[in-house]
Amino acid sequence: MNNSVVNTGRLLGAGLRALLVLTLLTGVIYPLAVTGVAQALFSGKANGSEIKADGKVVGSSLIGQQGYSLDYFQPRPANGLGENSVNTQYKLILSGASNRSGDNPELIKWVQEAKAKVVKDNSVPGYTVRPSQVPADAVTSSGSGLDPDISPQYADIQVHRVAERNDLPVARVQKLVDDHTEGRTLGFVGEPRVNVLELNIALKELNEGD
Repeated sequence: MNNSVVNTGRLLGAGLRALLVLTLLTGVIYPLAVTGVAQALFSGKANGSEIKADGKVVGSSLIGQQGYSLDYFQPRPANGLGENSVNTQYKLILSGASNRSGDNPELIKWVQEAKAKVVKDNSVPGYTVRPSQVPADAVTSSGSGLDPDISPQYADIQVHRVAERNDLPVARVQKLVDDHTEGRTLGFVGEPRVNVLELNIALKELNEGD
């Protein structure tokens, strides 16, 4: 047999063995090891930061939902999201910002309309929301449109409306907000925030417990 043919066969065999070994290491063993470590040490984050209620997954702490009735706390606006007929709370076909500049007439109109709605929806007998009280996150969407959090200021101006619609004392609803307010990460990163889904689950549990 020609030596070149033999050498070629040996090289092909060695290459095939190397391919199989690398496939096993990088395609099977490594992913299983990483998955195992992630599940052991960071199972919540590895599984998508799921939030459960009544024994089932109702969402993620990282993804905002839309479509809450006025009985509940409202999230940030979600301008820039695409439509989704399957799950109208998430609308995840397309996420993104509206890409309007600060002086864009359409954006200014959106903000003015949103502010008027926030004032109207949250003004109840004995408590009137002033336009100056409405924070920026109540009238603008985030870059992705999927921000799961609102500012404590936006949560606070919703307390009286939520209390009235659920026939609850204002102080109890305010305590829910206070209990679900997270401070800056590490004390200096980001801003204080309230996760809307977690807050609304607590509100529902409070109603069911009364």
